[in-house]
Amino acid sequence: MFRRVIFVLMLAGFGIGILARSFFAIDWGFAALLGIISIFFFVFSRIYKGSVFLFLGIALLSLSLGILRYETKDRADIPLELKNVMGESIFLRGTIVEEPDERENSTRLIFQAHEMLNWQERQWQNISSVKLLLITRRLPEFSYGDTLEIRGVVKEPENFSDFDYRAYLAKDDIFLEMVFPAITKTGSGEGWRLKRMLFAVKRKYLESLSRALPEPQASFLGGLTVGAKRSMPPEVLEDFRKVGVIHIVVLSGYNVTIVARSIAGFFAGFLPYALSVSAGLVGIFLFAILTGASATVVRASIMAAILYFAGLTGRVYQAKIALFVAGFLMLLANPKILRFDVSFQLSFLATLGLLYLSPHLERFVRFLPKKFQIREYGLATLSAQLAVTPLLLYTMGTFSVVALPANLLILIFVPLTMLFGFLTGVIGWVSGILAMPFAWITYLFASYELAVADILAKPFFSEITISHFPAVAAFFLYGLLAYFVLRKRNS
Repeated sequence: MFRRVIFVLMLAGFGIGILARSFFAIDWGFAALLGIISIFFFVFSRIYKGSVFLFLGIALLSLSLGILRYETKDRADIPLELKNVMGESIFLRGTIVEEPDERENSTRLIFQAHEMLNWQERQWQNISSVKLLLITRRLPEFSYGDTLEIRGVVKEPENFSDFDYRAYLAKDDIFLEMVFPAITKTGSGEGWRLKRMLFAVKRKYLESLSRALPEPQASFLGGLTVGAKRSMPPEVLEDFRKVGVIHIVVLSGYNVTIVARSIAGFFAGFLPYALSVSAGLVGIFLFAILTGASATVVRASIMAAILYFAGLTGRVYQAKIALFVAGFLMLLANPKILRFDVSFQLSFLATLGLLYLSPHLERFVRFLPKKFQIREYGLATLSAQLAVTPLLLYTMGTFSVVALPANLLILIFVPLTMLFGFLTGVIGWVSGILAMPFAWITYLFASYELAVADILAKPFFSEITISHFPAVAAFFLYGLLAYFVLRKRNS
C-alpha cells in the first residue's frame, strides 16, 4: 500500500505539473522553488518520521519535474534565419522525416529543412534544423527519406475557428508550413534504415490489397490492419465516426491487442516460451513503427510490451499499472500530447473506462448473450463510451446514439477480417491467384462491416450534436464517474 501511494503521487504529480504548465506561463524559477520546498519536506520526514511529509515532498518534486519537462519541450521555436523571411518565397533543402499522409485531394509531408539558398551570394547555407508541414498535390508521390529542394512561401499555420491547429502542430515541433510549393526530388535513402524498410513493406502490402480488393474495401482493410487511411472515401470515415467505431479504422488499442496476441501465438507454436515472448516484444515494436507510431498505437504497444515482459519474468501483470506507466513514458517523451493530442486523450480515457468502469457495469449488459463474446464487447463498448463521452462533447460536440449496437455488430467479426485481410495482402504479394479465396472471404467481411456502418449512420437520430459544451460540464461529468467508481469500490 505504501509503495502504491508513492507510485500514484509520482505519476499524478508529474502529469498535473505538465497540465498546469500547458495552461499557465509557469517559469523555471517557480518549478525550482517547488523542488527546493520538496527537499525540506524530505528532511522533515526523516526528523519527525512522518509519512505525510514524505508524500508531500514526492508530490511537489514530481510537480516541479512535470513543469520543467514541459518547459524544455516548449523552448523549441522558429529559427531566426526563417523568422526573417516569413511571408516570402524561399528555397530550402531537406528530407522527408515521416511517412507521407495521403488525403483525398492532397498529401501532407513532414519536411526537415537544414539548408536555405542565400539569394545574394547564390549559395546554399546551413540553417538550424526545422520541421515544416508541406501540403502538396497527390502526384508525384514521395516517400520517407526522400531529399528535396522546395520553393514556396513560408508562413505560420492558421488556427481554425474552434481548434488551436498551431499548438497541435507545435507539439511535434512543427511551427511552419508551405502550401503547394514547387518541389524537386534530389535523392532518397535518408533517415532510419529500419523505418524505410518497414514503410516499404507497408506500401507493398497496401498495393497487394488494392490489387486483390475493390474500393472502399481495400482502403478499409488498410486502415484496419496497418492504420492506413489512404484513399478511404470521406463519407466512409464519416459513417464510422457517426456510429462510434472510427477507432477500428485508425488502428486503436483494440487492433494492436489483436496483433500482439497473434504475434505471440505465432511464435509460441515453435519457440520456447521465453523466446516466443521476446520475439513478440520485437514484433510489437516493429509493428508500432510500421504503422506510424501514433499516440494510440504507442500507448497500446507499451501496454502489450509490459504484458509480455511480465510473462517473461514471471511477474503478475497489472493492466492499471501498465496503463499509467505507458502514459508516463509517452508524456516523458512528449509532454504536449496531454493537452494537444485528442487521440491520446481519448485512447487513455477509453482504457481507463475499461479498467475502472467495466467491473461495475457488468449487471447492465447481462441481457446480452455470452456467445461469440457479445456480452464482452457490449461491456467494453459501454465502459469506453461512458469514459470518452464528456471529452467528445467538449471537443467535438457530438454523441453517437448507435455506438453500442454498431460495436456489437462489427467488433465480433473484426479479428477474422484482420486475419483474412492480412493473408490476402501477404499472399497476394506473391500470387494474386493464390490470394483469391482469402480475398473473397475478406471482401464479404469488409462489405458487411461497411454496410452496418452505412445503415446505422443514416437515421437522423444516430448522432446528437451539442454545440458549445462547456469544459466545466465535462469536468462535472468526470467527477460523477469518479464518484460512481469510488462508491462502488467502497460498498
